Amino acid sequence: MKKVAIYVPKGHYSMVNIEGTHHMFSWVNGYYQQMGKEPLFDITLVGIENVATQTNGLFSITPQKHIDDVHDTDLIVVPAVHGDVHQNLKNNEALLPWLVKHYKNGAELVSLCIGAFHLGAAGLLDGKPCSTHWGYANEFRAMFPKAILMDNKIMTESNGIYTSGGAYSFTQLLLYLVEKFAGREVAIMAGKGFMIDIDKSSQSPFIIFTGQKAHEDIEILEAQQYIEDNFAEKITVDELCDHSKVARRTFERRFKKATSNTVLEYIQRVKIEAAKKELEKGRKTVNEIMYEVGYSDTKAFRDVFKKITDMTPIDYRNRYTVELAS
Repeated sequence: MKKVAIYVPKGHYSMVNIEGTHHMFSWVNGYYQQMGKEPLFDITLVGIENVATQTNGLFSITPQKHIDDVHDTDLIVVPAVHGDVHQNLKNNEALLPWLVKHYKNGAELVSLCIGAFHLGAAGLLDGKPCSTHWGYANEFRAMFPKAILMDNKIMTESNGIYTSGGAYSFTQLLLYLVEKFAGREVAIMAGKGFMIDIDKSSQSPFIIFTGQKAHEDIEILEAQQYIEDNFAEKITVDELCDHSKVARRTFERRFKKATSNTVLEYIQRVKIEAAKKELEKGRKTVNEIMYEVGYSDTKAFRDVFKKITDMTPIDYRNRYTVELAS
């Protein structure tokens, strides 16, 4: 039997993450029992408080064990904690050495959504691919530069550490864990029961690009604004350098450091974000939108769009177009 410890944080924790994890693993146990087998998971809620009440007082959970009373476990699940990241890390600082100790002793770790910040703060994501909610990607990169953030991924796995992307995408990671520990057949049944697409792996279609501006490089901020104001035009690096009065090599280095994108990547993401908004309205053809955002080559536009969103422009329009009133 695999011992699973679901951490109940101090703060405004994600009740959905905690209950959802408990529910799915309990479902697997029930399925096993129906098949005449012993339950697969021994699930325990653990915490640092006798009673953990959300900051807004809406839900309270009574952990079954204090983390210090957990001497061995196979899998630890860390849910998201909403609100100020730094305050949440401070409130749950006792968790970090506990995670490190059990990981060194062979336990596997799972972070859901922004629960990745706790693994990052413990130094457990250094040099490892990981994911988190795309809306926190810039803050995560700034805090944990040694981690290899893949904010377009719904889930990652590396050396016994699993991370999930934003919000309800955690169900994809849970289903992946069910497949890993219980097999494909059980995972398919769970996917059907919980109505989860078993092979979905990207959160790119959901990302809203707003530009990485949480930095203090004035010249780069001005260049970003220039790109966003003139994305439909052909913008060159030399043109941006002239506006900024910064040498090209220095400009490109500073731009990458400040935004985590090359200049070309940033221009592409601004163009594609504008295209996504127009596609969602459903009033124009793909070609009309392509020209409006500054592309003249259909294949180039399609390739860049798919690279960024993991979908073709037509697929994106079909999925996200807001129905117009008749």
